[in-house]
Amino acid sequence: MPLALLALAIGAFGIGTTEFVIMGVLPQVAGDFGVSIPTAGWLVTGYALGVVLGAPLLTVLGIKVSRKKMLMFLMGLFIVGNTLSAFAPSFGLMLVGRVVASLAHGAFFGIGSVVAADLVAPQKKASAISLMFMGLTVANIVGVPGGTYIGQALGWRVTFVVVAALGIVGLLGVARLVPEQGRPPASANVRTEFAAFKNVQVWLAMAMTVLGYGGVFAAITYITPMMTEVTGYTEGAVTWLLVLFGIGMFLGNLLGGKFADRALMPMLFVALGALSLALLAFTVTAHDKVLAAITLTLIGALGFATVPPLQKWVLDQASAAPTLASAANIGAFNLGNALAAWLGGTVIASGLGYTSPNWVGALLSGTALLLAFLAAALDRRTRAAKALAAAGAPAAEDTAAAAARVPAAHH
Repeated sequence: MPLALLALAIGAFGIGTTEFVIMGVLPQVAGDFGVSIPTAGWLVTGYALGVVLGAPLLTVLGIKVSRKKMLMFLMGLFIVGNTLSAFAPSFGLMLVGRVVASLAHGAFFGIGSVVAADLVAPQKKASAISLMFMGLTVANIVGVPGGTYIGQALGWRVTFVVVAALGIVGLLGVARLVPEQGRPPASANVRTEFAAFKNVQVWLAMAMTVLGYGGVFAAITYITPMMTEVTGYTEGAVTWLLVLFGIGMFLGNLLGGKFADRALMPMLFVALGALSLALLAFTVTAHDKVLAAITLTLIGALGFATVPPLQKWVLDQASAAPTLASAANIGAFNLGNALAAWLGGTVIASGLGYTSPNWVGALLSGTALLLAFLAAALDRRTRAAKALAAAGAPAAEDTAAAAARVPAAHH
């Protein structure tokens, strides 16, 4: 494994921790600033929206900058945002800090995916991407519970100081270990990057990301009330259930990368199909403590098994200008999070109970599976057309050459 992948994983660990740890310290933050829990929830929503906007915006602004310098700048932005959050004197400034930190998120994973794929042989690209995302999954096993514990023991501000320190480690790692991949080509401009979006496959991949990963978030956003009110767990036990979910994410991410290198689309079919079934089953298994814990781990594994294949599919389809498309796909994950959280909240508010978001999740993931079948069919048709064109080209050249020789014979 190239050491540069470790530096990218450390950056991903810091970003993953700051994204999710806010959910663990939300009551303390709300209490300190004297705002309601739903108002404090804007620290989650604001972050997600910042990722969606920041991913394409910062990627476009950094087109003429080398990828290594851009990654260093993004880690700097991450450090500034989390430091501002740690010392914010008011809720408004805390929200600004969250948004500043979130702007780095999408572009870091988008550019990082391209850098990771470039560091290894073509047949190992999905595995390299999964190794970078491993930092994000480890954050859910170690960073989020650890940050929540620190927040409860020493205060939430200390949590954000620690996260900012993680950003410094990530910045130094990128500076030291990520190779300079040369200046971007002179042809690199906003137009060529946006040209990737002319490919319908890029849009299909982003739709699969929104719906497939959205399915996971429909269930996970309301996991605390579901596990306490329906399953009968204590609030303290939910932390450990989230650790199980994180372990599932970690394993699913690694397996997703490994199998996507061998058979990308079959891997995606299996993961999305099984995820839909697991979410459906969760409406029943949520009533049993042991089965609920097993299902939750499975949902984490199957949900994150889709990440490396989807990210690689985008890189393959936008090969001429992968950076913006890759970053936009990270934005799509967060769009899925926001959409699923809203839909899940809507079905609960309409009186369908705390397990109802699982139905929503199963529908979203099932729709993503249908889109995967469509993408695979389109890809087969494109390959067949290219093969036909390639087979016809030599014949056409031979005809042209023969025609050119005829006048010469008359002379």
